[in-house]
Amino acid sequence: MTGSVDSAIAPRERRWSRRLVIGFAALALLALAVSSLFADGGAHTLDRQIMLLLRDPQAMDDPLGPNWFEDVMRDMTGLGGIGVVVGASLLLAGYLWLQRRRGDVVILALSLIGAQLISAVAKLLISRPRPDLVSHEAEIYSASFPSGHTLMATVAWVTFAMLLAADFNDRRVRDYLLLTAWIVAIAVGCSRIYLGVHWPSDVLAGWAVGALWMVLLSRLVPRLRGIKSY
Repeated sequence: MTGSVDSAIAPRERRWSRRLVIGFAALALLALAVSSLFADGGAHTLDRQIMLLLRDPQAMDDPLGPNWFEDVMRDMTGLGGIGVVVGASLLLAGYLWLQRRRGDVVILALSLIGAQLISAVAKLLISRPRPDLVSHEAEIYSASFPSGHTLMATVAWVTFAMLLAADFNDRRVRDYLLLTAWIVAIAVGCSRIYLGVHWPSDVLAGWAVGALWMVLLSRLVPRLRGIKSY
């Protein structure tokens, strides 16, 4: 009896330790990102240095790398765009509906709507201008902090992975889905910096807020649908 209780507690502790690590790391990234808003030097200097490292010193309008790589970066940034996120969400919602997982459709909607509201309010309150060091290789429509594409990519793709993971008992498959989701989120954030439309600290904030939102969601999901989370 004791052995079964211990075996039940151990996975729960491992999940909590994973959430705590993600939470503390996200808070540290968010603190670093926010510090850049209040300093002309320090973190903001690092922002500028990273932006300049990705440009040809002789042609600041030209990101480093061949033309095809710029196209790849634009493709990557689209994975955090509203059109792709909404389209992918509708496809997943249809799948969940057919599986009679109505609660998960609600979770998906609330997760994405909540993340979008957080991004919009933060941009409105902070109103940080977009980078002016280099040309923008993608269209921009809003303030800079935090990176909305990065935040939405983090929340959307990790939410997709968590919901799909419920269909698999193999831990390796579930971990693979989550790893893939985080790789997409990282790729989107890096593409925003490369294309010159966000400061690196904007992207750090997008990752951090997205990760914190997902830690919160991972605590709510088991209570709403009674399955293992991460």
